[in-house]
Amino acid sequence: MSLASPAQTATWTFVDGDWHEGNVAIVGPRSHVMWLGSSVFDGGRWFEDVAPDLDLHCARVNASAIALGLKPTMAVDEMVALAWDGVKKFDGKTAIYIRPMYWAEHGGYMGVPADPASTRFCLCLYEAPMMAPSGFSISVSPFRRPTFETAPTNAKAGCLYPNNGRAILEAKSRGFDNALVLDMLGNVAETGSSNIFMVKDGHVFTPAANGTFLSGITRARTVGLLAEAGYKVTEKALSVRDFLEADEIFSTGNHSKVVPVTRIETRDLQPGPVAKKARELYWEWAHAGAVD
Repeated sequence: MSLASPAQTATWTFVDGDWHEGNVAIVGPRSHVMWLGSSVFDGGRWFEDVAPDLDLHCARVNASAIALGLKPTMAVDEMVALAWDGVKKFDGKTAIYIRPMYWAEHGGYMGVPADPASTRFCLCLYEAPMMAPSGFSISVSPFRRPTFETAPTNAKAGCLYPNNGRAILEAKSRGFDNALVLDMLGNVAETGSSNIFMVKDGHVFTPAANGTFLSGITRARTVGLLAEAGYKVTEKALSVRDFLEADEIFSTGNHSKVVPVTRIETRDLQPGPVAKKARELYWEWAHAGAVD
């Protein structure tokens, strides 16, 4: 059964051993994931005939499954091969989001934890144009990232994202595109949808991975590429003031890779040279054969 919507782009989903077109119905009201949120996912990208770090995204969804008490059932190379098989179902003109997922169908003790034996898998591919590198605005969110003691922050888990969503919606209600989210100690963690970088006097900084936010694959790739290009890159605790006084700010994430921030609170910024270089370096690397 396909539950297509006029708002949905072209979609193909692999589940239960076969490909299905559209938004396939796969859970019911008794499914553990439906009412207790036991899902993990990851996001690869296909664009311009490349799918950079796809193997790392597939490996991470298996690690996330284990962290949430699920049982991964697909090997990384199997997921990668399936993804490339799915890409062939599209016209090759629009960027594709590649989303492997696991979830629990049943619960364990008193229904609360997931029953790992009931873990299911699907791979969903859909057209999703990448954000133009023209930039976006951010405002400091009143909401915070949880710690490992209060939420499964060591997994890319679906249950974490309503908090990100409310941060973005609150920022949008005040005229901003996205939110700058802090950790419980008041240090900058990320935006509502991506990792964050800042530049001061040519020195690149990004928040140190402290277990409160997802230290992204594209983030790590960008850190490495900039360092190889001769930039000094430091991971450390950063304050809101650091960002307010930065020469430039940019974000990294799977959805649109490297995108500049052009306004933080009331301060306008121009897309900076480091962000531009980081994006160029990423594209060069991606097209140099990084298509595992």
